[in-house]
Amino acid sequence: MSRAGPATDAGPTVILVAPQLGENIGTAARAMLNCGLTELRLVAPRDGWPSEKARAAASGADVVIDGARVFDRLEEAIADCTLVYATTVRERGMVKPVVTPRLAAAEMRAAIAAGNRVGVLFGAERMGLTNDEVSLADTIITAPLNPAFGSLNLAQAVLLVGYEWFQAGDATPPRDLPYGHSIPATREELMRLFAHLEQELDAGGFFRTEDKRPSMIRNIRAIFERAALSDQEVRTLHGIITALSGRRLGGKAKVRGEER
Repeated sequence: MSRAGPATDAGPTVILVAPQLGENIGTAARAMLNCGLTELRLVAPRDGWPSEKARAAASGADVVIDGARVFDRLEEAIADCTLVYATTVRERGMVKPVVTPRLAAAEMRAAIAAGNRVGVLFGAERMGLTNDEVSLADTIITAPLNPAFGSLNLAQAVLLVGYEWFQAGDATPPRDLPYGHSIPATREELMRLFAHLEQELDAGGFFRTEDKRPSMIRNIRAIFERAALSDQEVRTLHGIITALSGRRLGGKAKVRGEER
């Protein structure tokens, strides 16, 4: 048995109940650290602890493995928790709230922010949590998966809950377009590019029908506007246009009265 320390705001405590293989503990620890979770408790691990197999399978998540605490009984592992969730996919016939991992993550963040310790129970690989173990939890977490096949291995279950926890506090924009060492092109730069391109298209006879010219120009501009070009990409396109027009003129292109 291990004595637990004070509650922290780092995240919920992951509690593996009667885990069987060290490798599975290790991959669960790896999933935890992926999601910023570091506090792991083990209840009666079948193959004992510490485990070199667990450390190897953790693939560098040593902070989780080194800090893992071992308990003989589940009641001891959750003694300092004020809110406990049990993960299960099976109907248990108990009158308990059942929430998705996403809602559980929001509830856990609120509880931890208020200074409470939260524990999340994961059962043994073969059968999951027993009814007696689930009965010790306040709330059940069930992931909305394929009704015909909702079985997850231990690391998958830990990752699913951990990911929702991490996402609930993450500010990463849902979409991004990194420009590296470049910067987005300004409207002025785009307008110069359009003028250059349209001038050469005119010179090359691309706009064969005058009444269709405005709509064709709008379509061409839309292509480049959707591309969200960088300033470097605009310069490259200028060079491409110049090279192509130079080939048409026998190696010398004149753009807006200047040789290029």
